[in-house]
Amino acid sequence: MLCPARGIIRPMNVIVTGGSGALGSAVVDTFLDAGHTVMAVGRQRTAAEHPSGRLRWANYDLTTAEASVQLMAQAVRELGGYDVVVHTMGAFAGGQTLAAVSDDTWSQMMALNLYSAFYVFRAALPRLLDRRYGRLVAIGTRTAVQPAPGLAAYTVSKAGLHALVATLALELKGTGVTANVVLPSVIDTPANRAAMPKAEFGKWVQPRSIANLLLWLASEQAADVNGAAIPVYGAA
Repeated sequence: MLCPARGIIRPMNVIVTGGSGALGSAVVDTFLDAGHTVMAVGRQRTAAEHPSGRLRWANYDLTTAEASVQLMAQAVRELGGYDVVVHTMGAFAGGQTLAAVSDDTWSQMMALNLYSAFYVFRAALPRLLDRRYGRLVAIGTRTAVQPAPGLAAYTVSKAGLHALVATLALELKGTGVTANVVLPSVIDTPANRAAMPKAEFGKWVQPRSIANLLLWLASEQAADVNGAAIPVYGAA
């Protein structure tokens, strides 16, 4: 966060969910490189080290309300609090028409892409509102505003996330806390390359590009940006 009086960046405490994923890892590294302290959240890794000593790791299933509350409590214990929550956690399922989508797939997309954001942001808000400063940022998708066939469960869950952030932003006006969502097109990750080996990778969005945008949205310079749904489509 920019400190206007001195023109320097004041270090922030940042929670990054989905921190072990391809995008989440880039977000973690970007905030660390900018001098901030990061608590990365996931279930795949049990430990993490960084030369700066400013990285912590937490393991939670954030599809439950209780885990989200526990995460915020851990951030307070270990970091002394938090200024920013970047919710990169999510999952993808597609390739079936709505008529063919199973109950399990539908429920999984809602839990991972929508309910998790609801639980995390709700748990984070009391402290941010009390401090009258904070940044909440979520990762949506282009299909939330431009649906495509065969992606019903994924698209609806992300559209719900979009609506969640838009509603939250309206409720946060004048509080010093903002909520925004970023809408990437296809992200250039190893998993996406393996799933679509014949695609034009050069048109895809780089994780670091998204991470740099998130870094700005988390800053003091972005204080007037609230309720934005920002497209990051690359050349697609």
